[in-house]
Amino acid sequence: MPRLLAAAALAALLLAASARAADEPVTLNFVNADIEAVVKAVAEMTGRNFILDPRVKGTVNIVSARPVPVSLVYPTLLSALRLQGYAAVESDGVTKIVPEADAKQHASPVITGPVTTGGDRLVTEVYVLKSESAAQLVNVLRPLITPNNSIAAVPTGNALVITDYADNLRRIERIIASLDVPPGGEPIVVPLRNASALDLVQILNRLLADGGGAPGALPDAQQRVSVVADPRSNSVLVRAENPSRLARVRALIEQLDTPGRAGGNIFIIYLKNAEAVRVAQTLRALLSGGTDAAGTSTLALAPTAPLSSAGTTTTTATAAPLVPASIVSSSTPAFTAGGATIQADSANNALLIMAPEPVYNNIRAVVEKLDIRRAQVYIEALVVEVTADKAAEFGIQWNLLDPNKFKNNSTQVGGGTNFGTRGTGTNIIDAQANLSSVGQGLNLGIIRGTISIPGIGLITNLALLARALESDNNANILSTPNLLTLDNEQARIIVAQNVPFITGQYAQTGSSTTVTPFQTIERKDVGLILTVKPQITEGGSVRLAIYEEVSRVQDTSNPAGIITNKRSLESTVVVDDGQIVVLGGLIQDSLTDGSSKVPLAGDVPVVGALFRYDNRQRTKTNLMVFLKPTVVRTGTATTSVTVDRYEYLMGEQQRLKPIERPFWPDPSVPELPPLPPPSGARGESQGGAPVKP
Repeated sequence: MPRLLAAAALAALLLAASARAADEPVTLNFVNADIEAVVKAVAEMTGRNFILDPRVKGTVNIVSARPVPVSLVYPTLLSALRLQGYAAVESDGVTKIVPEADAKQHASPVITGPVTTGGDRLVTEVYVLKSESAAQLVNVLRPLITPNNSIAAVPTGNALVITDYADNLRRIERIIASLDVPPGGEPIVVPLRNASALDLVQILNRLLADGGGAPGALPDAQQRVSVVADPRSNSVLVRAENPSRLARVRALIEQLDTPGRAGGNIFIIYLKNAEAVRVAQTLRALLSGGTDAAGTSTLALAPTAPLSSAGTTTTTATAAPLVPASIVSSSTPAFTAGGATIQADSANNALLIMAPEPVYNNIRAVVEKLDIRRAQVYIEALVVEVTADKAAEFGIQWNLLDPNKFKNNSTQVGGGTNFGTRGTGTNIIDAQANLSSVGQGLNLGIIRGTISIPGIGLITNLALLARALESDNNANILSTPNLLTLDNEQARIIVAQNVPFITGQYAQTGSSTTVTPFQTIERKDVGLILTVKPQITEGGSVRLAIYEEVSRVQDTSNPAGIITNKRSLESTVVVDDGQIVVLGGLIQDSLTDGSSKVPLAGDVPVVGALFRYDNRQRTKTNLMVFLKPTVVRTGTATTSVTVDRYEYLMGEQQRLKPIERPFWPDPSVPELPPLPPPSGARGESQGGAPVKP
């Protein structure tokens, strides 16, 4: 029944509306009216064409206390539909009424710039931002957008694309206009005429370090001031959020930028990373147009200091230690060039400069570029030497002597074979004279008592001696030296014995009976020696000048002196950071096949073994050297390398710790102390005390 009444009222309104003029006010009175009927009535009043989505169902209530212009009928309908969750999309003279969630997918008007329309019309607008980031504003504006509508950021164009009702877009437009403004605290440039920008910035940073806030609290952003020096233009860049604080800092800089007093042109520069002596030599070459005597541009390794010999009753000549030139000389003489006098103080690692302020400003800018933290190179080396020595001996020696005929002093014909050098333990004559002199291995013999030979004496009558020996010696020597050195600095690690070598000797007797020996000795390192000089290239790879030596004592019984085996390589290679390179592989394979025999008889098959002594030896040596350089640019990376090696040693100590046994005393194995935590950054003041710049 209510629906019939509402339909009758709508029909009456439609008839009344059709009879009125287009600009005549109308009275709207829809109570629980069906949406389809209300849209039809509005279409009659305004002359618009509507298309309703089948999902648009429900009733609306529109009541006006007094007549309203016909131009407000359509906006009133849009407001009523919005309250029911529906939206109107205008396209090509047709107004489509669809659910609000689907409205943004239809062809709504797209505008760029201010929104000129109003009401509850669905509009898509593109906002191009000038200062703020579009991605950051999305999070701020999303809560202000109707839940069924959308907002998106376009990072490439720094723009926002928003689909929403026109009235809401006007409000969002005002919000964006208030947020999209240039940031406060734009930096200003304060040029200096007298003072050095680098020195002045250090003073200002100390002065402005305390923001005036409560201890332990975060500094106030409005009170924060950033001061940066530009050495090229000798200017100071200042930035602050607070304009008044910015003005005070600028006034302070202008007050400090005053001409120096007469005679007050002596300055001190404390260096943080570079060596004062080397920097002074570089400046000397720069200002005088000469060459840097101490510097070197090549990657060649510095030669080892020569060994000296001396002669005394017991004299030993040792190698002079390799000491850098910067440590030998505590300071360099002062020099004057280009209107400046520069002196290096190695004790404080500082430069003393006496020069006019314009010249000093230029020198200060150069020193700032040179005084940087140099990268380091951590080199892991792997030296592997594998040696295999196999030898075999087999031979038969015999003698035919009749002891009875020697007793009767009668003539006897004897003979036999004799192979091997006397004194080596392989000779049958040595065995007859002394059976204990027979060498190692299997020795079989036939002994027929003893026999006395005139001129020789009593010996064992060894009629037959058969020897067989096979030896197999394998050696695997592994060394893993590690080095950490500065870029372009030579480093050397030596794990060796300092062996004395006799270079000369003299015994003087003269007329006295006392002998005065005179001997000269030269000591040399025998073992593992690794010398490396790295250079980091612009691309990040490492160029290495390397000298590797592996040596050991082979024989000390030689009358001429000690015999050593030495394998070395010297090369220059380029390796990528963190990659492994093999520098050299020396493979030595030797075979010795010897045979001592009786002519003709020794060549007879099978039986010839009674007249032959064979020996064969094969020696194979393989030496490989691997290097892995790693560029270390920060203190954190250096600490990481140290901790890794330290933890490895602690683990090895725990692994080799003896097992605890009952009733056994505590072995008290020494252990490494815990690794201390990394210290604070250099240059920080302790207890408020001032530090060097």
